[in-house]
Amino acid sequence: MTFHFIFADKEEQRTKKTKNSPSCLGYPVSIFFIVVNEFCERFSYYGMKVVLVLYFKYFIGWDNDLSTTIYHTFVALCYLSPILGAIIADSWLGKFKTIVYLSIVYTIGQVIMAISAIHDITDTNRDGTPDNMTFHTAMSMLGLMLIALGTGGIKPCVAAFGGDQFEEHQEKQRSTFFSIFYLSINAGSLLSTLITPILRAQECGIYSKQSCFPLAFGVPAALMVVALIVFIAGHSMYIMESPKGNILLRVMKCMGFAIKNRFNHRSEQHPKREHWMDWAKEKYDKLLIAQVKMVLKVLFLYIPLPMFWALFDQQGSRWTLQATTMDGNFVSKKKNAFQIFEENYQMHIYLSSYVVIFYMVYPFFSFCHHREPLRRMTVGMLLAALAFVAAALLQIQIDRTMPDFPSSSEIQVKFLNLENTSLPVVVEGQEQFAVPGFDSSNGYMTLDTENITVSAGGKNTTAYFQKKTRHTVLINTDGTLQTLNDITEKPNQGLNAIRFVNGFRSHLNFTIKSDNLGLIAPLQVSGYLNVPHGKANFTIVNEEGQTCHYILQLGFGSSYTVLIPSTFSFGESCTDDIKAIKDIDPNGIHMAWQIIQYFLMTCGEVVFSVTGLDFSYSQAPSNMKSVLQAGWLLTVAVGNIIVLIVAEAGSLPDQWAEYVLFASLLVAVSITFAVMAYFYTYIDPTEIEAKFMALEPEDKKKKDLEMTTKGNLAYVNIETSNNTDVKKQTKI
Repeated sequence: MTFHFIFADKEEQRTKKTKNSPSCLGYPVSIFFIVVNEFCERFSYYGMKVVLVLYFKYFIGWDNDLSTTIYHTFVALCYLSPILGAIIADSWLGKFKTIVYLSIVYTIGQVIMAISAIHDITDTNRDGTPDNMTFHTAMSMLGLMLIALGTGGIKPCVAAFGGDQFEEHQEKQRSTFFSIFYLSINAGSLLSTLITPILRAQECGIYSKQSCFPLAFGVPAALMVVALIVFIAGHSMYIMESPKGNILLRVMKCMGFAIKNRFNHRSEQHPKREHWMDWAKEKYDKLLIAQVKMVLKVLFLYIPLPMFWALFDQQGSRWTLQATTMDGNFVSKKKNAFQIFEENYQMHIYLSSYVVIFYMVYPFFSFCHHREPLRRMTVGMLLAALAFVAAALLQIQIDRTMPDFPSSSEIQVKFLNLENTSLPVVVEGQEQFAVPGFDSSNGYMTLDTENITVSAGGKNTTAYFQKKTRHTVLINTDGTLQTLNDITEKPNQGLNAIRFVNGFRSHLNFTIKSDNLGLIAPLQVSGYLNVPHGKANFTIVNEEGQTCHYILQLGFGSSYTVLIPSTFSFGESCTDDIKAIKDIDPNGIHMAWQIIQYFLMTCGEVVFSVTGLDFSYSQAPSNMKSVLQAGWLLTVAVGNIIVLIVAEAGSLPDQWAEYVLFASLLVAVSITFAVMAYFYTYIDPTEIEAKFMALEPEDKKKKDLEMTTKGNLAYVNIETSNNTDVKKQTKI
C-alpha cells in the first residue's frame, strides 16, 4: 500500500459517519492508534530532552552558559512551531497529512541526534574523544531543528484529530478519550525520564567505552519510528475532514485590516471609534469583531506571563547543572548512580509533589479566591520567584564548598614529601613551614609569580610555573623537586580524579576493574583516572606478581593523589602505609536540599498554569480557543528566549546572582500583573455572542458559529462536560 493511496483525496474528503469508523464499547477503534502514537511520541521527546543539557556539557564540551542557551533555544522553537503546524493543518494539508509528514521530519531529527552522539565516527586515534567536534555539533543542531519543527508542528493536531473521531452525541466518550490521551502524555514522559538516564549511564563504544549518549538518543528515536508506524497503521479507520480554514489566520487578517483602515483614516476629519478593532467593521461582521475584542483582552494579560516560564523551564537547565555540583549519595550504590540520579530525581520530586499539590494546594486557593483566578496566578508567580530565592541561597552554600581555583594572574602550589621525616620548606616571599613525612603541606599556596625559589631540606631550587594552574611539588628523597600539574576544575559527572605517586623502590601496576594505569616507575606519577563514587577497589601488582588490594571510599567530584611510600610492603597489612591526599574536596551539599525549590516551583506551576488555562477557556469565545492556545504556547517560547538572552549575556559573575535577578524580575512582573488583573473585568462570552447573534440573519449566525474546528470543539466539550480534566492539562 503506497502513500499515494493513503493520502488519496477521497480519504481526506470523507465526512463524519459512524459506519466509516469501527467502534468498541462505544468508542472508535481509531483512538487506540492515536493514544499509542502520543505515548511513544512523548517518550521520544522527553527521553531526548532529559539528557540534552548534559550532552551539551559532557559530550560537545560547552560551558554552562552556552549549554543553557542552546537548550532554551530548542525549547523556544518547540513552542513556536505549533502555530505553523496549526496553520498548515487547518488551511492546507489537514490534520492527518500534517501529523504524518511532520512525524517523518521528527523521526529523522531523532535519528540524526543519535548518530551525532556516536564518538567513534570521528575518533580516528581511538582515544575516546571525537577528533572532529564540528561534525558532531552540526549534526546535533540539525537534528534539534528537525525535532523542534516536528514535535511542535504536530502538537496542536494530534489531540484535535482524536476529537474528530467522535460524533456530536459522544461528548462523554470524547471527554474520557482526552483523559486517557493526557494520561498517555504523562506516562510517556515519566517512563522516559526514568529509563533514558539509565541508558546514558551505560558505557558503549567500539574503540573506547564512554557514557552511552547514542543509546539514550537512539531509544527515543526508535519510539518515534514506532509512533509513526502505529499512526499510519490506523489510517483506514480514521475519520478525516478537509481543511476548513484557520481561525487564527482569520483573526490576524481582521486585526490587520483594522490597523490598515485606521491608518488610512488617521486624519482628524474622521471621527474616532470606541475601540481600534471597530475600524474592521467595513469588511468583517460585528460578531467576529466582538470575539476578537474578547480574545485581545485575555492576550493583553498574557504579556507578563513569559517571565514565569523563564524561571520554570530552567529546571531542565540551570537546576540540573546545579545538581551536578552536589552530593548525590542516596541509597543506590551502583557504579553510575550519580549519572542516573542527577537527571531524573528532579522528575521524581516534581511528580510526587504534583499529586499532593494538585489535591491540596490548588483546592485551597480555589476555595479562598474561587471568583478571582487572576489572583491565584499572581500567587503562582510569586511562589516561582520564591523558588529561585531558595535556589540562590542553596547556590551560595554550594559556592562556599567549591575549591578556590587560581585566577588568570595566579598559581597555586602544594608540596608532597616523599621522605619519612618532616622537612622544612621555604618559598621565596613566604614564611617557613614544615611538610610532614609521607604527607603534603596544608592546602594550596596562592602565588602571583611564575618563578619562585624553594628551599626544601636545606637545598635551594628554582621552580617555574604557568599562571592559572595548580601544581603539586614532589620533594624527592635526594632533595630534588618534581613538579606535577594538577586539575583546575571539578571532575565532570560526579566522578573522582585519582592518580598514584610511586615512592616505592620498584615498578608498580595499578588497576581498577578494566582500567589499567600500566607500570609506574619509582618516583614517577600516573595519569588521572576517573572513578565513580563508592568503594573504589584498586589492585596494586609489582613485577614479581605480588598483589595488594587498596580500597578508597569516594564521594562525588573529588580529586586524590595516592602516595605509595618507600616503606610500603606487600602482605595482609599492605594498605596501612598508603596515604590518600585530598586535592579537591568532594561535593559537600546534598541534592536533597533542592527539594525545597522544586516543591515551591511545583506549587507555583500548579496554581499558575492550571488556573491560567481554566481562566483562558472561560474568557474566550467558543470558536477561538485555539487562538488563546497559540497565545499561551507563545508565552512559553518567549520565556525561554528570555533565559537564553540572559545566559548569553553572561554579565553576572556568580550563579546565585543570576537566580536573584530572575526572582526580582518575576516579582516586578507579578506586581504589574496584579495591577492589570485588578482592572480586568470578567465577562461571559456566551452572553456577548448571543447578543450579537440575535442581531444577525440566521444564515450569518450559522456561518460564524461553524468557524471552529472539530479540535477546538473537543476542547470546549472537555471544558463544559468535565472541567476537572481541563484543569489537569498542565503538560502541553
